Order: sequence, then structure tokens, then C-alpha cells
Amino acid sequence: MTVSVHPALLQAQSIGDALPWLARHQGRTVVIKLGGHAMVDGGLTAAFARDVAFLRYAGLRPVVVHGGGPQIDAELARRGLKREFKAGLRVTSPAALEVVRMVLAGQVQRELVGLINRFGPLAVGMTGEDADTLTAVRHTPWIDGEPVDVGRVGDITGVDTAALDDLLADGRVPVLSPLARSVEDGLVYNVNADTAAAALATALRAEALVMLTDVAGLCAGWPHSTEVIPRLTADELEKLLPELSDGMVPKMSGCLHAVRNGVGAARVIDGRIPHSVLLEMFTDEGVGTVIVPDPDEAEVLP
Repeated sequence: MTVSVHPALLQAQSIGDALPWLARHQGRTVVIKLGGHAMVDGGLTAAFARDVAFLRYAGLRPVVVHGGGPQIDAELARRGLKREFKAGLRVTSPAALEVVRMVLAGQVQRELVGLINRFGPLAVGMTGEDADTLTAVRHTPWIDGEPVDVGRVGDITGVDTAALDDLLADGRVPVLSPLARSVEDGLVYNVNADTAAAALATALRAEALVMLTDVAGLCAGWPHSTEVIPRLTADELEKLLPELSDGMVPKMSGCLHAVRNGVGAARVIDGRIPHSVLLEMFTDEGVGTVIVPDPDEAEVLP
């Protein structure tokens, strides 16, 4: 006799398999950075929002930091403004900063907040300038031994988690745009979203930092190989940093900073895969690269 399998059985099994993980991570903070390139597909962005709501209802404390590169580029083009990068950074004139600020806080952030809030009154949008959550100084990169002016681009110098702590204690999901208030002139500066996410994860003593991007993970021997490195210790990653492409350096530098300063693990995963956050965090079949503290550091972490 053939016994039919109820359609919900696999779903129930998946939930059951996640229980040990959920029990271990109840009340833990997870900082998730969603790259702008991972947001160009509306279906994927909606799936991400659902996953964030799931994490919150499952007892975790997610904090979302988002990028918006493609969306900023589109608005700059619409206004006839030049898109320019130096040393891997967006050159941010006052006019360009106006666009960055509008797109990040007025467009990308609002979309994410709305999508998450379809599942309940959870998400609250803010920027790093709100309550001086992120403060910065002007960043001046060097190219060929010379300083280069990239405009209103900042290096994060301080993180005040008071507003975030209040939101998390109230059961909310903060959705943060990577802008910072300058401690030098009081102006608003554009900051790298990967760097902002790592700084927040460190200050919040997060269990994990997760960066969603448009690549499969860190590849060994890129661009000559597409083989993803599944796991690295902090020391192993540090040795690889000089060989990485410009786009991967801030992500991996942020991951390195995070795991060396109290974050349990940092992951760079493929945001083009639906529900990649849950797949990476709840199963043994990872979809990217995980960075963990060195063994001697892991022994002393709280």
C-alpha cells in the first residue's frame, strides 16, 4: 500500500531541524548587510524581507544595514551628474551627497522598511546620522603615494548604540542607511555600507555579521578560479587581503575587524539565491564564505 506524504511534512521537518539552532541563538543580535546589487530583483528583496521578519519572530534580534550603489548610479544619471570612483570609493561631492542621502534614506530604506512591515509592525528606518549613531572623519585615500580628495566620504570613528538598543529592546528591526555625522565639521558623510555593518556588529557585540552581495563568496585565485572558499580563520583571511579585488576588500576587511573584536562569525553570502540568509544560518549547506576567529581568540571571547 502506498502511503501519501502530506504536503506540509517537509516544511514541518525543516522547522524541526532549525530548533537546536534557534534554541542556541535566542535573543542574540545578528547584523545583516544587504548590498544594493542584491536588491535589483524585487522578488529577492521581498524574500529577504520575509527572512528578516522570520528571524525576529524566531527570537533573534536582526539589524539591517543596506547599500544602494545601482540605485544611486541611476539617480545620478537621471540628474546628469557624473559617476566617479577613486581608490574603489564613490567620489561624493555636495551634489552627489544630496543624491546619496535621498536615495539611501528616501528610497532604498523606505522600500525595505515597507517590505518587512508587511509581516508586522517591526521595521524602523534610520540613518547613521540619527542620534549620532555613526560619527566619522573625512577619509583621504592615497594613490601612488599621493592623497586623493574623494569629497564627503567618511571613516567611522564612533558608534553610539543607544538608539539601536532601545529599538531592539522594544522588539523592532532597525534598518539603517550608511550615513554618518562628521565630528570635524558637523556635516553628513557617505560611509561604506560594509564598513558600517562591521562597526555596528562590533559595537552591538553581535553573534554574527552577514553580508549579502552579488557574488558567490570569496573565491580562491579569483579571477582565474570561481571556487568558493567555504571557511577561513581571521589569520588566514588577513594573509589573503592584499590579493583581493577592490570590491571585495571592504567586505573582507569588515569581516576581519568584526571577528577580531568580539563578533562570533562573519559571512559573505550570495544574495542572488532566495532565502540565502536562512540557508546559510540554519543548515550545513552554506552558500558563501564564513570567517571565524582564530582558535586562540575564540577561547577568550565572551
